[in-house]
Amino acid sequence: MTRWAVYVLIAIGFAIACVFLSQWQFDRNATREEQIALVDQNYDADPVPLADLIGADGELQPDDEWHPVVLRGEYLVDEQLLVRNRPHGGTSAFEVLVPFQDADGRVFIVDRGWVPPGDGDSPDSVAAPPSGDVEVIVRLRPGEQVPASGRGAPEGQVPTINLPTIAELVGGDVITGAYGQLISEEPAANTALGGFSSPTDDPGPHLSYAIQWILFAIMGFIFIGYIIRTEIVKHREEVEGIPAPVKAPRRRDKDADVEDELLDANV
Repeated sequence: MTRWAVYVLIAIGFAIACVFLSQWQFDRNATREEQIALVDQNYDADPVPLADLIGADGELQPDDEWHPVVLRGEYLVDEQLLVRNRPHGGTSAFEVLVPFQDADGRVFIVDRGWVPPGDGDSPDSVAAPPSGDVEVIVRLRPGEQVPASGRGAPEGQVPTINLPTIAELVGGDVITGAYGQLISEEPAANTALGGFSSPTDDPGPHLSYAIQWILFAIMGFIFIGYIIRTEIVKHREEVEGIPAPVKAPRRRDKDADVEDELLDANV
């Protein structure tokens, strides 16, 4: 009985772990649904002036991510930076960040697109943005974290789009709460860079994983129940003196018997 109690405790502990993991997957599924809903709401919305969504504090509200905004001013081409190791075109490409001086005096980081890697540590060439007064439409994105590995980058490049780090490299009143992925420029550049794919609406496997963990918890109790039942049956047979079933002797193959007779005859 003590052993059975231990079995049940093991099943309960396993079930608790499965419930925890299942809830974790349910939470991830809910977060993913919120992300998809946000993209559906904002991705193709009508552009609004930058100041309507990014106030004087320079912060991006979570509900405004992916929303298009309009910038009017000029690119600060001399301050251009490249972001290393970005997954585009099946390779580790470079994304091109160009600070944009908006009409309100603030500097906003525009990710104009990507270029393939070159033979060395830099792309072979990067097409220039349009010069002079430009109207730019971008989608708002939050900045990225500093690499946990602490890796750096050569001069003129950055390892991630960490906006406070970029602000230290760029002059002026740089907005550090958001940057923009390019949608269009007017006038257009002579040569376009590689564009950005729209976010996927795939919800991922989180819901199916959550259900699987619940099934694992149930299977744990079924397995422990099977073990306990097997031990009960075995114990009852031992108490009642029920002999173990005797296996019937295997029948010899007829051809084997014939071969044995021929061998005996030749002895």
